[in-house]
Amino acid sequence: MKRIPGPVDWGLLVLRLALGASFLLHGSQKLFGAFGGHGLTAFSQTVGRMGLPGPAPFWGLLAAGSEFFGGFCVLLGVLTEFGALAIAAVMIVAIWKVHGKNGYFSTNNGYEYQLLILAVCAALILAGPGWLALWDPFRFRRGARSGAGWSAAEG
Repeated sequence: MKRIPGPVDWGLLVLRLALGASFLLHGSQKLFGAFGGHGLTAFSQTVGRMGLPGPAPFWGLLAAGSEFFGGFCVLLGVLTEFGALAIAAVMIVAIWKVHGKNGYFSTNNGYEYQLLILAVCAALILAGPGWLALWDPFRFRRGARSGAGWSAAEG
């Protein structure tokens, strides 16, 4: 029986497109200086002020690359869980080193936005990319996870 994408698949697609496009563009600003961004050198200097151990250019490249390539993976639905995990790691560091001390609300430069991004990443990691993904190597083991199987209501 041919699988027809259901509402969960379309919902996961909406999450993937929004998160993936946002981080592909955001990472482009940091890596390449595109879309009005300042580029990797400036971003690495910002990262250097966070006090992470080791060379700032390494952490800058890792964070910007995680955003860019994580966004790419999530957007296309190719290794979505790994892309979402890469984005989530950057958000955890952003909360830990930058936004956490400012409280919850974004109006005070708090972690409200980063927590929302973490929730979207967690949803994609747990549910998978849905049926409307280009490549999901975990689909074979998913079963009903992410709507990849048939529910009792579907027959």
